[in-house]
Parts: sequence; structure tokens; C-alpha cells
Amino acid sequence: MIPVVPESYTHVLAEFDCLDPLLSALRLDSGRLKCTCIAVSRKWLALGTSAGGLHLIQRDGWKQRLILTHKEGSITQVACCPHDEDFIAVATSEGLVVVWELQLERRGRPERACVSWEHRGQAITALCWDTAALRVFIGDMGGKVSFLRAGSSKLGKGTAFVIFPVQTVTTVDSRVVQLGYLEGRLLVSSLSRCYLCDTEREKFWRVGNKERDGEYGACFCPQQQQAGLRGVTGATSHLLFCARPGSRVWEANFNGEVLSTHQFKQLLACPALPLISYKSEPQYNPGQKSSQSLAFPRLLHFGDLNLLTWTDSAIYIFTPQSGQVLLWTEVKDIVDIAVFRSELYCLHGDGHLSHLSLLPAERCVERLMRRESWTLAATVCCMFQHAIVACRARKSIPTDRLEHLKSQLSSTSQQQLISQLDEVISKLEPLDSACSSRRSSISSHVSLESFSVLDCGIYRVISRRGSQSDEDTSSLISQSMLEEERLKEFNFAQEEEQGEHDSQSCVRIEGDKSDLGLQFHLPLSFRPKPPRMALQAVKDSVSSFVKKTTEKINTLQMNSDLWTRPEHRESGHGEITASPAPFPDEVDNESIVDHAENDLQELRAATEKAILQIQDPLVLLEPGCLTEVLLEWVPVLERVLGPEDHVDRGDNREKKEEKKSLEMEDEDADTQSCSTFSQSDSAEQDHTSALQKGESLTDNSLSSVPPAPVFSSPLTAQVKLIQPHLPSDLQDNLTQLACLYLDMGCPGGAGDGGVEKVCVFLQTFFFLLDKERVRRMCMLRYREQPDVLKAYIAGMMEFTRGSKVVEVIQKGDLLKSLRSLRELQPWNAPMLLSHLYRLYEKHGEVAVRAYPQFYPTILPSDVMAMVQPSHFLPYLDNLIQSQVEEQRLSFLGSLLQPETLRQDWLELALTHDAPQREDTITADGQPKWHSHYFCWGYGRLLSLLIRLPADLASKQKMLESCRVHGFWTGYLYLCNELQRRTEAFSAICGLDDMSLLEEPSGIVPQTVEEWMLLIQLCQQHRNSSSLSASAVTLSSSADATCQSNVNKSNGTSSDTCTSDMNGKGIDSGPGDPSNDSVDWSSQVNVEKLTLCLARAVGPDRALAALQECGVQLELSPRSTLMCELLRVAEKRQRALIQTMLERCDRFLWSQHA
Repeated sequence: MIPVVPESYTHVLAEFDCLDPLLSALRLDSGRLKCTCIAVSRKWLALGTSAGGLHLIQRDGWKQRLILTHKEGSITQVACCPHDEDFIAVATSEGLVVVWELQLERRGRPERACVSWEHRGQAITALCWDTAALRVFIGDMGGKVSFLRAGSSKLGKGTAFVIFPVQTVTTVDSRVVQLGYLEGRLLVSSLSRCYLCDTEREKFWRVGNKERDGEYGACFCPQQQQAGLRGVTGATSHLLFCARPGSRVWEANFNGEVLSTHQFKQLLACPALPLISYKSEPQYNPGQKSSQSLAFPRLLHFGDLNLLTWTDSAIYIFTPQSGQVLLWTEVKDIVDIAVFRSELYCLHGDGHLSHLSLLPAERCVERLMRRESWTLAATVCCMFQHAIVACRARKSIPTDRLEHLKSQLSSTSQQQLISQLDEVISKLEPLDSACSSRRSSISSHVSLESFSVLDCGIYRVISRRGSQSDEDTSSLISQSMLEEERLKEFNFAQEEEQGEHDSQSCVRIEGDKSDLGLQFHLPLSFRPKPPRMALQAVKDSVSSFVKKTTEKINTLQMNSDLWTRPEHRESGHGEITASPAPFPDEVDNESIVDHAENDLQELRAATEKAILQIQDPLVLLEPGCLTEVLLEWVPVLERVLGPEDHVDRGDNREKKEEKKSLEMEDEDADTQSCSTFSQSDSAEQDHTSALQKGESLTDNSLSSVPPAPVFSSPLTAQVKLIQPHLPSDLQDNLTQLACLYLDMGCPGGAGDGGVEKVCVFLQTFFFLLDKERVRRMCMLRYREQPDVLKAYIAGMMEFTRGSKVVEVIQKGDLLKSLRSLRELQPWNAPMLLSHLYRLYEKHGEVAVRAYPQFYPTILPSDVMAMVQPSHFLPYLDNLIQSQVEEQRLSFLGSLLQPETLRQDWLELALTHDAPQREDTITADGQPKWHSHYFCWGYGRLLSLLIRLPADLASKQKMLESCRVHGFWTGYLYLCNELQRRTEAFSAICGLDDMSLLEEPSGIVPQTVEEWMLLIQLCQQHRNSSSLSASAVTLSSSADATCQSNVNKSNGTSSDTCTSDMNGKGIDSGPGDPSNDSVDWSSQVNVEKLTLCLARAVGPDRALAALQECGVQLELSPRSTLMCELLRVAEKRQRALIQTMLERCDRFLWSQHA
């Protein structure tokens, strides 16, 4: 049972839009880059980031226009100029304030109009624009308030020059919390007081006498909203509100004198209204009643007469003129809020954004119904019964709309909701009802005239003379349209609303939606009050016409080859020219119908025979027998349901190419013949128009939407989408056999078969195939034949061409397109895939990055076949990162279907956004010095792919790939797994990094033999490096000598020497150890390895092993001291162990005695 809210609540906060795709497109949803501040104006949504970037997004269409970068720290505050949206003020974490001039009207590049370092080193806490001039007021952590005056280049070069652009206004006693400005008065709210400053006369007032301690906001309420409330006029009618402790707010005049104190503590002892959102079902708890003593950190003038404030867990909206709480709603983790008119943009602690709207409950229900959110709309209706029942709600929600809402609910799972909605409908008041005592008192004076009550409380008297009711209805419709424009609906929703009032485009016959559309969308120029009889008559007439037309079309189209068509065009004339008309009155239509029925019976018999045969396991599991059964059935299918060029295929295979070349010519001739026939018989012309309407009724793909771009296909045949009228059992059997024939590869005789035949069959009998099963065939059976997938996608794009989502996608708005796709849930994978193909054609990589939200309906294999390899990797990386870190490895393993995808994805990640091979591999294929420190763009994905369990052959392939591309971190990991430790030690010597020999991620030698092998490899590597370095040094010295001689001959100084090496090392190492720019702390050398061996087995044993292997080593004094310390530690450890053993022995003997 849904609880009902009290009648005092008339408004709700609703979330209709999701801004997550916007943040994803801006890459502000990662842990590294976050949104830090927000501002909004009529045109812009401004987002400041932690990296110093300012993103400006147009609110109309959510298109990104500009990115303004700052190198002076992250963005902490941003403010849009209210009277000139070409200017935006930005504050950074280093105390810099910049005013940007966007220059959009002149199509110029944005420029910094002015810059202020007045608050260097202080955190900027507030920005506020002058309401008339290009001046920004700034408040910081120390209490300093200044303003920055910006010059405009629109008025010429002279006006851009300002003598004193930065001036200090005042310094208050503590941190500035909030700033406000109105008509020459600056309002400053600090931690302890509120100050009012006259910026023209340079006078200051304190608002009230009592101090406070904490973050409390303050704001102005302009005159036009407050005029007449208190009977005062002039400049002093402006009001300001200051927050106080204990959920109190001061109301003061324009001179700072406190007029009253609003107490909201007890008024907030009421349950929170739920947030109406598509994300979750609204929950209202009537028992939650407790007073709230809160501190309001900010106050914002919101809407017409409201104040908005918030805490970190809730949003509060007050009406101060009546001293009441309009509503309060729990919203988690709020950091900042920006408002424009009745819209809120909330910034949350994790960088997430939410877009909320304040609107009456009945308007909320109307917008939910427009979005077809039926369950949520019904829930709001039941929760706000008093608002829906009231007569004023009939303007936006007529009774028939509520009945339609009830019909959209599930009668099985939502029976309780339906019964509660029935109760609401039974209580509805008519539009002209006088249900209150106040209305009753007025109704006695207007007995001869009707009236209605507007939202503002004004009683509107409606005369019953003439066409006044029609004018009133028209005014209501126009008022509704204006309100929709003010709320800025998405484009496709606006088009639907305009379509309801368009007399040309609103009559649409769309299959099963025809009856529903006629109920509300008839093109009437007026709506009289009781149009029941007229509407029902029109509805019955159109429904009868549609039904008869559909039946006739299904009979005529069941066998398209029965139409009289010319068979051969060699002579230039067809047989049909002998008759004056194709369908004269003497034509025996009954024989045509009988012929079609005979063909249908033949097809049914062949189909039932094939189904009966494949039920035998010996036939189904034997490819040869199964092929014979299908080859016996396919010719019947092609003759009855196939196109004309399939009828004589078995007898005229040699004319196959000739028929294809004449196909377009035949179609043109048929069109001309049909036009001739239509001229000779006007009755058949009406029949042809009915046929066209019936085709649009049969399949949505034949709507008036322009054809969408499809992928190139190697075929000349068009996709057949019009499905003949077939019994359901025959349809199911045909689908099963057609999919089985396609899965077998469309076998046939000599000269047939292959990819081309598969594609032709797929497009010819597309209406019979199971779309999801064919999609899986394209991914598995025909994975190596991309032409089959192209043909399938071409068919699906043609199949979905009439969808409304296609219209939204073609407009080029990515966010609206993604939102419309989310509203299609539950998704149909083939249809969703075709829409994603269109999105990728339109937006490229940006669209692919948002595709992880459609998993698991759309799999990575689908996206990989759709996009370029460089675009697939961001999708795969985002998809994996969307999972919890502990589940990413198993999740990636579940995506590898088949297992061969592992190697393909590994190769992609190794070749994209990767360092150059010349930087990681030497000429002889060895690792370059410290090349494992290079950053790989998809390093996390590579690490997961390598760590996945796999067989020996796959691991070896991955090992070789990592070695060839120089991904040494993965190479060492795989060497350790495959027990190829010698190769790993050799690579470590080349990389020259001791950290690779340390746990937990390094490879540690386990035995003395491995230590000795590592020492020998290191010594060999050092010797080869020394020889190479010597050769390079000799060549460099020779070059320097030659250069010196040249200088002497030219009379220049002989001390000038040049070297081609410029102090750099060679490929395999740093070369010269005297180079001070190289960090040698992690260098791998024999001495360090000897010390490690000494720690592992003891110094004496380590030195003995070196002598056995013939390694000559002179230890440095430090290493000698380390060995001595190790010997001492070893002796003491042995003595301690001996002592412990003796004590244990004595204890045991004592217990034995």
C-alpha cells in the first residue's frame, strides 16, 4: 500500500535526466579526474575540475563547446555573469581569479579579460558578479573581500583598459562564507556575522546584533518577487535573508534592519518527501517525525518566492512570505548546488552530478507519462492524491490519460497499485468543479456562468455564450505548450507534443498503436467538452478500415510471384502489354486465392516433413543426412516465399548472372506498368493506396523516416522485411528450419554455397530468421566471414529504421541518444546492436566509451566486430574498471569466449598507446636499460590478461608477444610462471634494476646455483657493456681530435672538443658510470649480488662459491664490513640456537626423570 502525503505538500523534486554519460564523455568519472565546482546560467553549465580545466556545456542539447585550461591549480570556484553570458569568472586553488571573455558572437578564441593575484596563497571561498557592471566580488579564507573589474573588447580597445582593475573592498573578522550583490549593495556572510556594504558610498552595516559561530549563508530576494507583500515600495522593498543557528532565518530589509525571525525547527518535524527518480522507487515514511536543528551553510533565491538551502544529506525549500516549508528531501553526499529558475544541479562528494527539477505533482505525473514511466507515474498519483484529484490538475492530466495510465500497468504483478489508482480516479473532480467552501460561496454569484480556479488562486469566470469554451480549451493547450518550453523537454519529447497539435502529421497508422493513438491524438481544431460519440464513431471507422486492409494485404502478398510480371525482356516487350489493365473486372480473383492456398499447403507439407525427419537423432547428428533434408525443403521455400528470380533457379543456373543484371530493369518496368494500370482503373488506384498503408501497418520499418546509412554489403538483393500472413505453428517451423539451414552454411550443389549464398539467403528470408540466433551465428559460426555480419547489420538497420530512437540518433545528440536507448529497457539485443552501430557511425570513439552500460546485453565480441581496434580498447578497459577490483580478473575471464580472444586482445593492448619498440628493445632483441619503467596506456588490462589461467601453449604465445613488444613486466611474470628463470635473470641484468629481484613482485633466486648463474650473467653483461662503451669512447675521442685539429687550422681555441655521444650512454646501458645524472642505487652488479647471496647462505659459503666458479671479485670496504657483520650475526645466531637447544634438552630430560 502506497502511503499518501498530506495535502500541504503540492510540489516534488524530480530527477528526469542522467548526467553520467556527460561526465563519462568528459572523462570526469575516473578516480584521477573529478568535478570540483559547478555553476549554471541560462545558456551554460560550467564544470570545474581537479586538473585545472573548466568545461562549458550548452544546456540546450548538452553539447560541449569549450574547455578552458589553467596551470595555476585546480578549479575551486566558478561563476557565470548573469547579464552577459560571454563572461565567466574562475578561481583556482593557488588564489588566482581569472575572468574569461568567450567571444562566441565574433567566433573568436576565448581570452583572459583580466587576472587577479590579490588573494595569492589564500583559498577563494566565494565569487559573486555585479548585476549591472562587469565586476566580480571575491571572498577568501582570511576574510578579505575585493573586486575585479573586467574590460570588454566588444566596445573597442579603449574600453578594455582599466586603470585600477583590482581593489580591496573590506576585510571581515573571519572566513567569507557567501557573497551576494543587488543594486549597489554587497552582502557578505562570514563565520560570525552578516555585513551589508554600499559599494557606491562605501558604507557598511551589520545585519542584526547577535553573533554566530559557523558556516551560515545569506542572500537577497529582489524587488519584483517581493513587491506588495509587506506594503512597502521603492528601493527599500528588497529583502535579504540570513541563516541563524537552530534552523532559524532572519528576514531583514535593504538597510540591514531585522524585520522578523523565521523558525523552521518545528516545521521540519515532518517526514521527508521522496525524490522522484528513475533510479529507484520513491519511499515515503509517514512515521518519521522529529524536529531538526540545522545550520544552513548556503541560502539561494530559488524560483519565484522560495529559499533553497541544503546540508550534506538533504535539500530544504522554504516559502518565507508564508513562513512554511515547501518540501525537504533526502539527497546524499551533497557538496554544492547551482540553481537556475526551477532547476537544480547538485555536485556530490564523489564528483557525481544530478539534475533535479522542482514542479507541481501533477506536472511531474504528466512528464513521467510522456516518458512512458508508467509505474513511477502511478506511484506519484497515489502518493499525491490531493493534487491529482483537484480540478486544476485536469488541465495537464485529463481523466482519459489516467485511464490510459492504468491500462499500462501489469494486471498480475501490480494489482494493488491498480486498485489504489482506481480509488484516485473515482475521486477526480471535473475541470469546472467547485469543491471547496470558498468556491461554493463564489458559485452562488455566478450561477449563469461557469468558472475555473487557476494555480495562482485567481477565479476565472467563463461565459457560456458563443464559443467561449473553445477559446478556453485553446488557451489551456497553449498554456501547456508554453510550460513545456519553459521546462526544456528533450527534442524528441517536444516533437511528440507538437505532433499532437499538427493536423497533417498526427494521423499515423502504426499497427497495434493505432487505436491508442486515435484516442488522444485526433487532429481536431477544438475539443468540445463531451466528444465521446464523435470520437468513438471516427475510431470505429478507422479501425474497421485498417482491419479490412490488413486482411486483404496478407492475402495478396502471401505469394508475390503470382502477380503478372514480364518473364523475359530480350525483345523489349513483356507479355503483359497485350492486356489493357492488370486487374480488370473479369479477372478471376478466386483462382489467384486458390493458387496461393495451394502453395501454402505445399509449403506446410514440406515443412512438416522436414521437421519430422530432423527429430530423428540419426538425421540431426549426421551432417550429410541433415543437408539432404534441408536441400529438399529449401526449393519449396524459395518458390513460395522467395523472390521471383528463385523460381527457376534449379533449371536455369546458367542465367543467374543475367537475372541479377536485369533486376533493376524489371522493377522499373513493373512500376511503369502499375502506374498505367492505375490510370485506367480509378478503383484500383484506391486499392493501391490502401496497400501502401497496409505495408506501413505490417512493419514499422516502412514508415516515413528517411533511410539510415547502412554498412556496405557484397549483395545486390534487398532485405525482405514484409512478413506474409502465416499461421503461428508454420511460422515457428519455418524459423527453425531457416536458422538451421543458415547455421549449416546454406549448402547446395556445385557452384553454389559460400559467403555470397549465405548473405543472399539471410537478406531474402530475413523476416523468417530468429534475430538473436543469427547474431550468435555471426559471432561464432561466421566469425571469419565479416560479410555475413555486414549483411545481418544491414538487415537490422533496415528493420529498425522506423524507430523513434533513430530520429534522436540522427540529430547527433549523444546524451539524448543514450538516454532514449536506456528507456528501451528491457533491451532486445539485435535491435539495440543496430542502434549502437548508428551511434558509432555518428560519434565514433566517444560513443564507444559509453557502451559498457549496455553489458551484458551487448558483449565485447559484438563491440569488437563493430569498431576499430583502437576504439575497442577504451571500451574494454572501461568495462573492466566498472567492476569491483576483487572481481575484475574473474570478470575478464568470463568475457573470453572463445579463448582465442585472449591473444587478440593482448596484441591490441601491446600495439596501441604503447611506447616505441626502439625505446624498449635493443638492436639484438635484448631489453634496454630501465625500459620497464615506461608507461603503457593499457597496462592494467595487460596485467589482467597475463594473470588469467591458461594452457601452456597460450602462455608461451603471450610470453613471446611480450618479448617482441618490450613489455618486460609481463615478460618476467610469465617467465616465472613457466619456470624459464634463466631467461628472466638475463632480462633483469639487461634492465639493470635490483628491485626486480625482490619480493613480492620480483623473481628471487632459490638456490646457490641460481645465484651463481645470475652473477655470471651479470658479469657477462657488464663485460659486453664495457667493450661497447670503450668502442664508443674511442670513436668519440677520434672525432674530438679531428675537430680540435680543424679548430687549430682555423685559428680557434684548441680546447674545443665535441662528441657525438653528448655524454649519453649506449643502448644496453648507461655506459659511463661517472655520469652524475644516473641513479645507481638500483644498479645490478656483481658486488650487490654477492652481498645478497651472503645474506641468503652466509658470507663464507658465498665467497667459496665464487671461487669455485672462477669469479674474481675485490670487495669494497663497505661490502667487506657488511660481510664481517654478517659473520658476527651468523655466529651469534648459531650460539643462540645452541643455547636454546641445550635448554630444551635439559627440560626434556628433567621431565623424563
